[in-house]
Amino acid sequence: MSPINEKMVLDGMNALLSELVDGPAPGQGTWILDRDPQAGIAGTLKQLSAAQASQHIVPEESSIAGHANHILFSITLLNRRAAGENPFAGADWQGAWKVQTVDEEQWQDLQRDLMQQAHAWMKSINVSREWDDDDLTGAIATMAHLAYHLGAIRNMLEAAKQTPEK
Repeated sequence: MSPINEKMVLDGMNALLSELVDGPAPGQGTWILDRDPQAGIAGTLKQLSAAQASQHIVPEESSIAGHANHILFSITLLNRRAAGENPFAGADWQGAWKVQTVDEEQWQDLQRDLMQQAHAWMKSINVSREWDDDDLTGAIATMAHLAYHLGAIRNMLEAAKQTPEK
């Protein structure tokens, strides 16, 4: 074994983020998800119509669309931080939950924007730059945050699929 180095850490983070966002690569082992290629955020969200994603499966709790919008918000902040901004001071975390209902166009846009931001985040991790403790902790926390929301979405998935498509 060798000491931990930057490349090992970044490769590990990218492997986990890729699995969470895009799902497991066919024929590859997994670290977090089951081997279903649709188990990542992209594949999970694609299974739903806007009406299904907008349902409040658990009364008084967020819809799947709400979780997706919250994930988009948080990853967008990380990309802004990676670009040199300090987006956290004025971040409206409560506002990230305001989108709960989407029409088909909004649902497609939300999924597209989420994937673009997630892939931009994965790419930014590999760009050579100075990291501080907060940057590294935030990058690692992203994986836990994504896994948490993906788990919440997947727990609602079957019930959401029972919602008639409109």
